[in-house]
Amino acid sequence: MGLFDLPLPALLGQLTLGLINGAFYAVMSLGLAVIFGMLRVVNFAHGAQFTMGAFGAWALAHYLGLSYWWALLLVPLGMGLLGMVIERLLLSRLYERSEMFQMLLTFGLALVIEGSLTVAYGSSGLPYDNPLPGGIPLGFMFLPLYRAWVVLVSVLVCLATWLLIERTRIGMVLRAATERPDLLRTFGVRVPLLITATYGFGVALAALAGVLAAPIDQVKPLMGSGLIITVFAVVVIGGMGSIFGAVCTGFVLGVVEALTRVVYPPAAGVVIFLLMAAVIAVRPAGLFGKAT
Repeated sequence: MGLFDLPLPALLGQLTLGLINGAFYAVMSLGLAVIFGMLRVVNFAHGAQFTMGAFGAWALAHYLGLSYWWALLLVPLGMGLLGMVIERLLLSRLYERSEMFQMLLTFGLALVIEGSLTVAYGSSGLPYDNPLPGGIPLGFMFLPLYRAWVVLVSVLVCLATWLLIERTRIGMVLRAATERPDLLRTFGVRVPLLITATYGFGVALAALAGVLAAPIDQVKPLMGSGLIITVFAVVVIGGMGSIFGAVCTGFVLGVVEALTRVVYPPAAGVVIFLLMAAVIAVRPAGLFGKAT
């Protein structure tokens, strides 16, 4: 079936589903873009940290009886602090070495996290209650309330992060810390602390995406391993380190993937990677990246 052969309600429904998927891509890509853009670290543990966010929400509900709304606050905060510990104890020792060491470390962390969760909870999924049951009749589809909430939160988080990094004094200092750390130290700025906080912030974004995903899908140890491959492609297309590029590309590719499922379903799983190959061939730095 061709795209233009679709009835308008079906087309609008697919666009809406694409925006929902794109919301997860955008938030996950945002965390990766922050970490790479500020620290030049390719964080292969990002998918596992997303999974830990989902398991954190489940653990708060299962062991402490805390609701989803508490998890939205406590899990990203706790994971952000854990990310800061990881950066101080492990990553900070590798900045003067080849990037390969950083990639191996974060990849190893991902394997340890996923393996530990599999041993502790098994490979089958754990249910997590939907905090917002019901939906909104849109005429062309019935939109679940929770999925609408996910899109809203994702847009607000992406906008706030972009404004923080690109339009505030804190963001200016963060960018300076990555470009001229020696000069910044002469002004008395504690550059290592800024770097640690930045990595923690990126991990917190991954954990937030995990909390958002928990009520939609069952909480599983490998739920982030498949998603992270797509998210890396999103970041590469948008431009490694580009906050704006990661957000825009995440939402756009979510829509492209959804429409491909209608036009030619077998290509839905590879269309993002085909686009990535095409973009790299024409513009190696990505659509919004800066050529070096």
